[in-house]
Amino acid sequence: MSRPTSSGTRDAKFTYGSTMRHVLVMTSTGSVGLIAIFLVDFANLFYIAQLGIEELAAAIGYAGTIMFFNSAIGIGLSIAASASVARRIGQGDVKGAHRLVSMSLIISTLISLAVVAGSLAFLDDLAMLLGASGRTLDFTLLFLYIVVPSMPFLVGAMVLSALLRSVGDARGAMFVTLSSGFVTAILDPILIFGFDMGITGAAIASVVSRLVMVGVGLYILIIKHNMLGKPEISKTVSDTVDLFKVATPAMLTNIATPAGNAWIIAEMAQFGDGAVAGFAIVGRIIPVAFGALFALSGAVGPIIGQNFGAMEFDRLSKVVKDSLLLIVIYTLSAWGLLFMLQEPLVQFFNAEGDSASLVFFFCTFAAAGFLFNAALFVTNAVFNNLGFPIYSMLFNWGRATLGTIPFTIAGAYFYQANGVLAGQAIGGVVFAFLAQYVCWRTIDKIRKEKLAAA
Repeated sequence: MSRPTSSGTRDAKFTYGSTMRHVLVMTSTGSVGLIAIFLVDFANLFYIAQLGIEELAAAIGYAGTIMFFNSAIGIGLSIAASASVARRIGQGDVKGAHRLVSMSLIISTLISLAVVAGSLAFLDDLAMLLGASGRTLDFTLLFLYIVVPSMPFLVGAMVLSALLRSVGDARGAMFVTLSSGFVTAILDPILIFGFDMGITGAAIASVVSRLVMVGVGLYILIIKHNMLGKPEISKTVSDTVDLFKVATPAMLTNIATPAGNAWIIAEMAQFGDGAVAGFAIVGRIIPVAFGALFALSGAVGPIIGQNFGAMEFDRLSKVVKDSLLLIVIYTLSAWGLLFMLQEPLVQFFNAEGDSASLVFFFCTFAAAGFLFNAALFVTNAVFNNLGFPIYSMLFNWGRATLGTIPFTIAGAYFYQANGVLAGQAIGGVVFAFLAQYVCWRTIDKIRKEKLAAA
């Protein structure tokens, strides 16, 4: 077992100790924060559903799909920040790591501001392209025009949380996301029902929660860790290049998921607002039920990055194996729980007709597909932290296109809305296995090259 031998490696806490323990601690703390946010979104849709207006629930589905594109940018930037900083820490370059922290926050803010400026002009077209019309379109745009301008704060919070994970502060990263859940849980019922603001209240609560997340993240990053390094003009170009080597393909990688979802919701739209509302409900159930798997992909990145920087290849391989074992156990458990709770979930959301049918089908069959989705999440983390983010991009876009479009078209033709969900689940299997094969070949190749060079 490797042990720390210098002040530099002491900062790289993931390069020694039990790999499974690191995976479990990082994943569990990440899960708490993520699931808190997802539970609030879950409750958010519940509150909207209680208003008894189907178009409102459908509007949340359309708006969520469009905002997912914005979130994907933030996820890509956070991946780049975490991978770059963790690798520097693993190499013992703490000063360089802190300098990258500042650069990543500056760059992510500038990029998110540019995205907001560009996307506001096309919100109407995007919503209509997805299939929103009439009152549903009006509700969708009302929500989006309030929430989209706050994207820089969401991206900032994502990057701050990822930076805290890169130094092993799982609790700090958890508190960043927990703060959002806490604020939204309080504001949602007050604004939606107390002030009778409906979907406008839900949007305002989302904006306030993002502001709070950034405040909490900056406080922990600066006060507890003193991680903000002073950018050096002579290093600005090289640091920016290092970040964009991962950030560019990582952003393109994560845009693939909302692109795939946009296709799916457009397929659902042909079956009416009931199907879209049902898909919105499924979209809220997924992150609550499988939040740990979403957290796992972010959790293992810093562990892989530090061990790669320290050339601990045996530990790196063990991290991947531990992650896959956790995926199998967790997915089967969550699927079983969803199967038992499908009736209460349908009643909870007042789902009827096509909406109810879609929820039943997901809980009974389609939820099993997350076994393969999660495996792809882990391979993405491996590729991003080993310096092959282009592989993540190719597999994610393959999954979102070849693994989605033909399967959902066939599913919709034979089994309507339920068939769309089935096609999405089946299409991911091939890409998950292919990604795993390339992942292990890549690890073995890098191991041989690095050890030969040493």
